[in-house]
Amino acid sequence: ILEELFPGIVDGLTGMGVAAWDDGDLSKLHLRLGGHSLMRSGIAPDAPLVLFPSRPLLEWIVRQRVRAIPNVTFLEGHDVLGLMTTPDLARVTGTRVAGRAEDHETTVTADLVVDATGRGSRTPVFLEQLGYGRPAEDELVVQLAYTCQMLRGSSNAVREHLIALFPEPGRPRMFGCIRYENDTWQLAVGTMAGAEPPSRFVDMLDYAADFAPAHVLEAARNAEPVGGVVHHRFPSSRWRRYDKMRRFPDGLLVVGDAVCSFNPIYGQGMTVAAMEATVLRDCLRRGVDGLPRRFFRASAKMIRVAWQTAVGSDLALPEVAGPRPISMRISNALVERVSIASEVDPVVAAQFMRVTTMVDTPIRLLHPSFLLRVMRSQHRRPAPPQPLEIGRASCRE
Repeated sequence: ILEELFPGIVDGLTGMGVAAWDDGDLSKLHLRLGGHSLMRSGIAPDAPLVLFPSRPLLEWIVRQRVRAIPNVTFLEGHDVLGLMTTPDLARVTGTRVAGRAEDHETTVTADLVVDATGRGSRTPVFLEQLGYGRPAEDELVVQLAYTCQMLRGSSNAVREHLIALFPEPGRPRMFGCIRYENDTWQLAVGTMAGAEPPSRFVDMLDYAADFAPAHVLEAARNAEPVGGVVHHRFPSSRWRRYDKMRRFPDGLLVVGDAVCSFNPIYGQGMTVAAMEATVLRDCLRRGVDGLPRRFFRASAKMIRVAWQTAVGSDLALPEVAGPRPISMRISNALVERVSIASEVDPVVAAQFMRVTTMVDTPIRLLHPSFLLRVMRSQHRRPAPPQPLEIGRASCRE
């Protein structure tokens, strides 16, 4: 979607040293979901293109591309105080803003106001002040906490572009390592269900020692820390259901995390925001009549896919409390079978990745030919490695 909206952005990122997984080489990824590791060798056919920019670089290059649009102006250092409306409160006509430096209130008029201020959005408060009430909210408490450390140094010791070991039943801990541009990479550890992750870098390595790859931990010990350890907390996934509101003013939309904020370990937030941008474009091409209702209903279809995927994965952990309807248990059982098949079948692994990266719809997992591959793979799962008995090992071994 970024390439569609900003032609050439992929070449721009790779030209700045961003690595790309574009050959389907499964040895460059180490993904483990629900206790199942994606196949670690061979070539995944028709695998999605994956880029690995650091977030500051990605946001910077997008900002530069937006700033280059002739009719775009940035008003920096201001806070939104409230919405301006017509006398009958039926349409939003702009916002009231105040500069942080001089504390002077001014107005910005607009045909359309879009709230992209993230999880802390104040639109529910503004709507309540205008008499529309707040949107209902779907929420799942996950009590995620994680710590990250940026590193610099030769990553030749780590072949993988991405290592992501997700929580699994009985072990609500996680480990991640991503190689960025300019010989920088990020290491992260975390936990769910209210446990506390370590706060020091040396403790992060010890914390993951019993389940993270040893060669990655050794490379991290030999790397140069960039800055300090950064702590993050994410109490719950939350979906504000603007699509279900009976009344909503014209001239106002809400996008991104301001609508739905997902458990960040699944990497869905920016993807959904990008998809919402295309929905908004398509809605505007059909005119502005009934725009909020059309936009919220169309975007909710995309949000629902990501929401059900994330919530289903979270509730696969017995440590996370929440309702588990029969539909979720059935879908989780299917994902379990697909995950098992992904350990041994590169075609299944590639299709599973296309679904989890939201390139393809989950309906693709129900195609008869795909289900047949999944069924055939169930008995080919590799046996876990057996510990070597030192006392009986020969010189040849």
